[in-house]
Amino acid sequence: METPPELLVVGKVVAAQGLQGELRILPLSDFAERFTSPGPRWLRGRGQAAALPVELSAGRQLPGKELYVCRLTGINDRNAAEALVGHELLVDAHDRPPLEPGEFHLLDLVGLEVRLLGEANQPIGRVSDLIHAGNDLLEVELGNAATADRQGNGRRILIPFVEAIVPVVELAEGWIGITPPPGLLDL
Repeated sequence: METPPELLVVGKVVAAQGLQGELRILPLSDFAERFTSPGPRWLRGRGQAAALPVELSAGRQLPGKELYVCRLTGINDRNAAEALVGHELLVDAHDRPPLEPGEFHLLDLVGLEVRLLGEANQPIGRVSDLIHAGNDLLEVELGNAATADRQGNGRRILIPFVEAIVPVVELAEGWIGITPPPGLLDL
C-alpha cells in the first residue's frame, strides 16, 4: 500500500451547491488553483485521522464571494455532496505554488515566536493558529513554558495579520514582530 503524502488543509466543505453533487468550499488558502485546477486532493471528516483521496475535476469561484464551487469525481448528487459538509479539503503539503522573494505561505506562520518590537524585541508568545475570517487573524498563545506564570498564563488572543500590526516576518529565523495598538494585548 502506498504511503500517503504529508497533507495540508486548504479549505472546508461548507455546503452542497445545486443538485449535481457540487460542493461549496471555504478557502483557507490564497491560491485559487487549489480549488480550480483539476487533480488529486484529499478529504478528511471531523475527528478522522485518515484522509481519503479524491479527484478534483472542476472548480470556480462564486462571483462576489470568498467561496469556490468544486466538483469531485464520483460525487454526482446532492445527497453525496451533503454528506461531505464539514470535511476538510487537503493537498499534498509539498505541492506548493512558487513564491516571490519576501512572500511566504500563511500556514507557515503557525508555531512562530511572536515578539513585541522595541528595544529588546521581547518574546510574548507563539502563533497557535491562523483564522481566515475576511481578514486573516493570528491566534497567539501568550507566554511560554518559562514565562506562562508571569505572562499570559497560556491565554490566547487574536491579532489581525495586517502590515501595520505585524510589520516583520522572519520566517527563516522563526519569529514575527508586532506593533499592536494600545489595548490589543489586554483583550
